[in-house]
Amino acid sequence: MEPLGIYIDRLRDERDLSLRELAKRLDCSAPFLSDVIHGRRYPSDEMMTKIAKELGVKESELREHDLRPPIDEIRRRSLADPQLAMAFRTVIDKNVSGEELMKFLEHVRSGKAPKK
Repeated sequence: MEPLGIYIDRLRDERDLSLRELAKRLDCSAPFLSDVIHGRRYPSDEMMTKIAKELGVKESELREHDLRPPIDEIRRRSLADPQLAMAFRTVIDKNVSGEELMKFLEHVRSGKAPKK
């Protein structure tokens, strides 16, 4: 399944809308919309509604492409497990990429030590 930003960008392109034109119709800035498309930012619930309406898709269909885990679940787990909260903070502080983290987890699951 396509991530949210890629899906929005594909729909935008299929409707022959420029990024600037879509941003104007959504009443947001082109840099904000670009950040959404590139996965650097995520739209609010209100903006998701606007995007779905403007691109002519159901909001539920758009949300299916939002692959982030629910923030409430992350908070709940972090509060219940201080080591998990510290791990999240460390990943953020050290600017670990998603790719690096996934490689590390693959090594952990396989029982092999990560290569340096």
